[in-house]
Amino acid sequence: MNSKQSVMGGLAGITALSLAVGSPTAAAQTEVAARSGVLDEVVVTARKREESLQDVGQSVSAFDAQEIERRFARDMRDIVDISPNLIVDDTSQGPGGVAAVALRGIGVSEVESSFDPAVGVVIDGVFLGKASGSIAKMIDIERIEVLRGPQGTLFGRNAIGGVINITRAKPSQEFYGKVRGSYANYDHFEFDGLLNLPVGDQLAVKLMASRHHQREGHFRNMVTGRRDGEVEYTMYSAHALFQPVPEMEIEYSYTREEYDQDTPPLLNVGQSGQLFCDAFGFCGTSVGEPTTGNRFRVEQNGPNDATFDANTHIASLSWDVSDRWSVDYIFGYRETKETVLQDFDGTPLTLFHTSRPEKFDQTSHELRLTHSGDRLDFTAGAYLFDMEYTIDLVSFIGFAVPDTVLEIPQTANQQTDSWAGFFEADYRLTEDWVVTVGGRYSKDKKEAQITNDFFISQPEPVSKSWNEFTPKVGLKYFASEDLMLYTLYSTGYRAGGFNGRPTTQEAADLPYDPETVDNIEIGFKSQWLDNRLRLNASAFRMKYDDKQEEQSVSVEVGTGQQTVVANAASATIWGVEVDFVYLPEIEGLTLAGNLGWLDASYDDFLADIGRGGITDNSDLDFRRAPDWTASLSAIYEWEVQGGTAWTRLGWRYIDSHAVSLSNSPQSNNSAQHLVDASLNYRHGNLLLSLFGRNLLNEDGYAVGFDVGGVAPPGSLWTYTAPRPPRTYGIQVSLDF
Repeated sequence: MNSKQSVMGGLAGITALSLAVGSPTAAAQTEVAARSGVLDEVVVTARKREESLQDVGQSVSAFDAQEIERRFARDMRDIVDISPNLIVDDTSQGPGGVAAVALRGIGVSEVESSFDPAVGVVIDGVFLGKASGSIAKMIDIERIEVLRGPQGTLFGRNAIGGVINITRAKPSQEFYGKVRGSYANYDHFEFDGLLNLPVGDQLAVKLMASRHHQREGHFRNMVTGRRDGEVEYTMYSAHALFQPVPEMEIEYSYTREEYDQDTPPLLNVGQSGQLFCDAFGFCGTSVGEPTTGNRFRVEQNGPNDATFDANTHIASLSWDVSDRWSVDYIFGYRETKETVLQDFDGTPLTLFHTSRPEKFDQTSHELRLTHSGDRLDFTAGAYLFDMEYTIDLVSFIGFAVPDTVLEIPQTANQQTDSWAGFFEADYRLTEDWVVTVGGRYSKDKKEAQITNDFFISQPEPVSKSWNEFTPKVGLKYFASEDLMLYTLYSTGYRAGGFNGRPTTQEAADLPYDPETVDNIEIGFKSQWLDNRLRLNASAFRMKYDDKQEEQSVSVEVGTGQQTVVANAASATIWGVEVDFVYLPEIEGLTLAGNLGWLDASYDDFLADIGRGGITDNSDLDFRRAPDWTASLSAIYEWEVQGGTAWTRLGWRYIDSHAVSLSNSPQSNNSAQHLVDASLNYRHGNLLLSLFGRNLLNEDGYAVGFDVGGVAPPGSLWTYTAPRPPRTYGIQVSLDF
């Protein structure tokens, strides 16, 4: 063991003995709350206006900036313990972080930009229209909220599973700054810095920069001898807030993100009955294990380079016209460019490789009018969203013709034009009873044009339009100052579309239709023990109709497979969710956690997924829908040597679940226990922390894909990728 490994191993041991985690501000706030014996109020914008979490008549979980830093969250995957029934994975199918988000069992696991997200990721009011690049970094975040269930009124667009709503901290009229550096195993260093500058009495500017570099990948390549998985991330941002009058704020931010990285490695876990195992001998060493016998060893000689660049502009205007009326406008523009050369087959041969350069851009406008009255509060508005992307795909196929690698080019261009009008109103019937009514009318038009030199020719784009009205009705009863009961009916809609990765003319021309979800929910929000315990719970039933199922099926031309979508299923989802925060009568101790139960089952699922024609597949489990999820964390703080120390232990439980459509045994996950911990000491403006993530070294699969149909038999192979292994390190932060 070298000296660096010895030092880092020692840090891991100290970290594993710690009980909790924190940031300097988090520690101070928690300390005040614990010593005063009461919990602070949590303010959310789940309904696009600020209100107490305990007054919102729907299922919402929230973290503020302090809670995010307590978890040493680097990106969105590190805050999944915020909510029950939430799974966030990186599918490793491209650069920049390809999000596979499932909430209450509803989600999408695809890299193609033709697949609309089912759980919306919203940053500063702007919906991200594709999975690539949507695993948001947790840098200078003020608040993150998880809205569970269909958000068919105020967020609306395709948010049938829910919304992850991320709000970054605004510039302020104070001069301050912060620098933060960390070093972790796998030769991973990170540096973040920000400077907030008041410019006169009306203008404030915040400048930020980040540099993250993991020099050693998590994977040992058994063919090349190198470590695969290096990631280099650079970000810089300028954020301005102008207040010409006290009643008006004009805000603008520009963010540039750059990834220069190894292509995320994939594992071949094929079994007998799949072509790459039977014909080429590349078989997993056992069911669920890759050809190498180790989930962090790969056999790839293929391409290994990927880049992802994103430019994001967000501009907004907030105007309090009077004490009762306000107007908000949000403009968003996001442009991404990516290149990726990927070895999908996970073998030393060139059996199935791709080159996927893509250009993507989206533009959105949202205008809202909000009224706050004695008995009536409402928000109404309009929304426009445009998106376009182009992929010049080249597939390198080496299994079809002996000793020959076929190059099959294909260009895909798709455009989306969407608009909506929406409203949501609360009317106070009495002091204790409030009724909520809302609705959204959405219209989507999509155009697609896909061509290659062999099998598909679309000289003119194909197009189709869809529209839907999604209502919402709710009722709240404030039984006391500390107890609110609610019931809710809400609906969600996800637009139809065209297949982004077809191989046949029929699949290229044929659109699929929208899917819808109806949600019935009851719940309560409460505070007990003189405001030392916050306990919120809900139970729900969701009816899923015309469910879009993306499936890889075998074909006899081209790449030998194609991914197509069909409205193949209907389903019913039952669930229960509980959140709590508790301040025991032990000075400095805070406990928090949640519990989720889910029963997601198909009512019918008739489709050709490789089982021999059109079959009844209703016996399959939903992907990323474990029966149980749970989390528990403990934070303990104390004063020592003129400063403040605190420690945290966090545990996240994810029950066994499938990550592939066909529930292939080689990609299924057993139950996982994810443990994070840290030990922290703050003296003045300086903070020193030791941290560890995934201390039990769980290696569950984040993605599983059966290429060409059900596995086995009848498909080409199955690829997977594991979650990141155990990481540990040291962090130093300085505020000024």
